Amino acid sequence: MIGRHAAAGRRTALTALGILALTGITSTAAAEPPKPVPGSTAAQTVGADRPSAALLRALQRDLGLTPGQAAERLVNEAEAGVRAGRLRNALGERFAGAWVRGATSAELTVATTRAADVPAIRAQGAKAAVVKRTLSELQAVKEKLDTAAARVTTRDTPVWYVDVPANRVVVEAVRQSAATAFIKAAGVQGQNVGVRVSSARPRLLADIVGGDAYYIETTARCSVGFSVTKGTQQGFASAGHCGDTGDKTTGYNKADQGTFKASTFPGKDMSWVGVNTAWTATPDVKGEGGEKTEITGSVQALVGASICRSGSTTGWRCGKIEQHDTSVDYSQGTVDGVTKTTVCAEPGDSGGPYVSGSQAQGVTSGGSGDCASGGTTYYQPVNPILKDFGLVLKTASAEALPPAQQDNGVQNAWAAGHVYEAGTTVTHSGVRYQCLQTHQARGVWSPSATPALWQKL
Repeated sequence: MIGRHAAAGRRTALTALGILALTGITSTAAAEPPKPVPGSTAAQTVGADRPSAALLRALQRDLGLTPGQAAERLVNEAEAGVRAGRLRNALGERFAGAWVRGATSAELTVATTRAADVPAIRAQGAKAAVVKRTLSELQAVKEKLDTAAARVTTRDTPVWYVDVPANRVVVEAVRQSAATAFIKAAGVQGQNVGVRVSSARPRLLADIVGGDAYYIETTARCSVGFSVTKGTQQGFASAGHCGDTGDKTTGYNKADQGTFKASTFPGKDMSWVGVNTAWTATPDVKGEGGEKTEITGSVQALVGASICRSGSTTGWRCGKIEQHDTSVDYSQGTVDGVTKTTVCAEPGDSGGPYVSGSQAQGVTSGGSGDCASGGTTYYQPVNPILKDFGLVLKTASAEALPPAQQDNGVQNAWAAGHVYEAGTTVTHSGVRYQCLQTHQARGVWSPSATPALWQKL
């Protein structure tokens, strides 16, 4: 966690950064990926063709890009997500993950366990990696580690995750012997589990525009994540370690703000606050220099994609996504399913928003290091927050579908506000579609209108 906690329970006093929060792939040469065209369907859907000036400046600063590279990177990442989604559906159980690389994310790699799939991968303009284990097999190994963590101490093995580019599960430990013991306890010896020895120990980061400060019971500070609604109730999503259900909050201006309606921590690191009528939910997060960036959806970005974070301590910072589906053992408990990034953060940034382009990604959980020397952070993905608490993300455009377009009474009918995982099949207007990228459905994102998100079957 990254935050300052001064009350009992979760808000134990912290002064350091905390919760905010590798074998052989054989790659084949691939055809040069197609040059993305600004304004193409995928880029338009997720808003990658019209980034804010503040976002571009931050990407230039933190990733060492030119203005042109920053703009091109966002479009490439949007296009790569669609191609990866189509290949994921086509490969089925043989799919072993996808990631982007390069200054402008121009190189998309898709992994499979069958060499015969290489031509199909190349045909989508991606490089092919032929590997030994499918993504589902790697996830099953990680789940065994998750289960073992509930019965053995993981103080010296604080992080474990699926490393998609390396096609293995990795345990980060302060010493080799601790990792060996954890792997043995989980019964996954000989299952391609790598070990990375590191002295870093993630900690929690605690401290309606995403990134603004808010205060919990006048004793702790966190950062607003994303504006949400639940029926007529407005509010915002944040980290679970910031407060317990029923805790009162005040805003950045110390005015009465709201109440934690639900909070989950540990296990997950998610919460949402319902605000009073003096506060209005907006689609904005605070960007570089205080300039606002509008959120247009929650399409999950690929490993390797650029990502920026807003927080009330360190402001707007950018980096890259390193791993999804990471487990982190904080001193207060283990959190599963967070995403690891190269973005820095410090106490007080907890709960703040992570954004790829204009797509909401998650809220700050914890990490290690700081913004002076650099660090690693972890965020709780936003789509599970929306799904678990029944929330709707506040976005920059209208959400409602005309009644005639709804498929009432149809099994697996597509519905606005529902969170769909990649690979899910739905029916819309009598036609079946398969989801390409994990996201919360919006009224303006019906399957027939968004080939960047849905593939017609």
